[in-house]
Amino acid sequence: MGADTEEGEVYICEGNKAYRRKEVNMKFVCEPPGSKSRKIIARDNQVISSSYSREFDFVFDHAKGCYLWDVDGKKYLDFAAGIAVANIGHANDAVIKAIKQQAEKGTHAAFGDFYAELPVRFVEKLLSFVPSHLNNAFFSNSGTEAVEAAYKCARWHTNKKWFIAFEHAFHGRTMGSLSLTKSKPKHRERYSPFLPVVHVPFPHVYRMPFSSDDECVQYCLDKIEQMMKRHQEDLAGLIVEPIQGEGGYVVPPDNFHKKVKKLCERYSVLYCADEVQAGCYRTGTFLASEQFGVKPDIVSLSKAIGGGIPLGVTLANKKTMDWEPGTHSNTFGGNLLACAAGIASLDFMKKERLGENAKKQGVYMLKLLNELKDKYEIIGDVRGKGLMIGVEIVKDKYSKTPAEEEMQKILCNAAAKGLVLLGAGKSVIRFCPPLIITKQQVDHGISVFEDAVRRIK
Repeated sequence: MGADTEEGEVYICEGNKAYRRKEVNMKFVCEPPGSKSRKIIARDNQVISSSYSREFDFVFDHAKGCYLWDVDGKKYLDFAAGIAVANIGHANDAVIKAIKQQAEKGTHAAFGDFYAELPVRFVEKLLSFVPSHLNNAFFSNSGTEAVEAAYKCARWHTNKKWFIAFEHAFHGRTMGSLSLTKSKPKHRERYSPFLPVVHVPFPHVYRMPFSSDDECVQYCLDKIEQMMKRHQEDLAGLIVEPIQGEGGYVVPPDNFHKKVKKLCERYSVLYCADEVQAGCYRTGTFLASEQFGVKPDIVSLSKAIGGGIPLGVTLANKKTMDWEPGTHSNTFGGNLLACAAGIASLDFMKKERLGENAKKQGVYMLKLLNELKDKYEIIGDVRGKGLMIGVEIVKDKYSKTPAEEEMQKILCNAAAKGLVLLGAGKSVIRFCPPLIITKQQVDHGISVFEDAVRRIK
């Protein structure tokens, strides 16, 4: 207990929250945050929606590069990158400069109703990073909006209504995106009826009972084709995360996406890639789809694309993005500050070769984590591409039973030692640091992580 904790009170971690309780009747104890943090958390509890889930009681003060500081002055190495947002690092100087310069000229141009050059410049630059058939863009402000736009674009273009999505997928929480999402039951609880979406298995090799990757892939392909045949007359599209994010950082076998794309082509179904978390060089290539050799019909981007400023973009070919004026729009899409930050972010990614560093440090991090997997019974699986890596925590390697409580303990233990990590799926810890991370920072972070694992009893 900390010095500011009243006698008889402890900090208890229950599920995704750590908080003060008089009775010691929960499962395990987390280190209490400092006094400034506790005061802010108390105020937060009074006025902020309880729908937000917090992994532990970290209260942000400032950040730079790969590091965060809380309001009590404690420094943390960030292995979460603000939920895969800070690919170029926190408080990037180039982005700050671009925002300041644009703020002096104006912050909002009502791009949905008028014209402005800056959003056009951003799109022109963005198109140089993606396959050439993607030549039209729609602006929004977040990942769920970018997915909503992809969903509406596909339905408009095909004049059909059904969609195929995947079990354990996460595409957002607004109603269109939520209809596609099936990551955790809590996300969908009490919100039905949903839009016309069917969900099919995603090839989670570690969790599915098949003797080979090919068997796993074929099982999933068969289920997809069954749904395509069933809804063929009214099927608009299929949406997929190249690597599942919130569902547990699940990496499919390399041939899966190519085979899915061929099915989409056979049944005239639009293949939509949700690159919100996996894009912007997170896996080593600008689009994670490139890792699997596929060219999506529609792409949704957000998170890292704005360098920390809310920005979403949906890309497609002009022939696909053929909706009429007024069929979709918004107020803040094409926001000038977001576009200025986006241009600076793209320039920085290219100049600093963040894709190359993601590949290099990702290979090194996977090596270190696989060594820990061999060493600790609690680490069941290590998987990833680039710096999008998941570590599955289990009761033991034989049963593979998800170890949810132990995973939360590891998050608490790591935070106590100055390392920020996030969970995913049932019992997966995601490793998604800023793409500017160095070998020395990787070494330090993995060392802290190992200590957090070692302390599990």
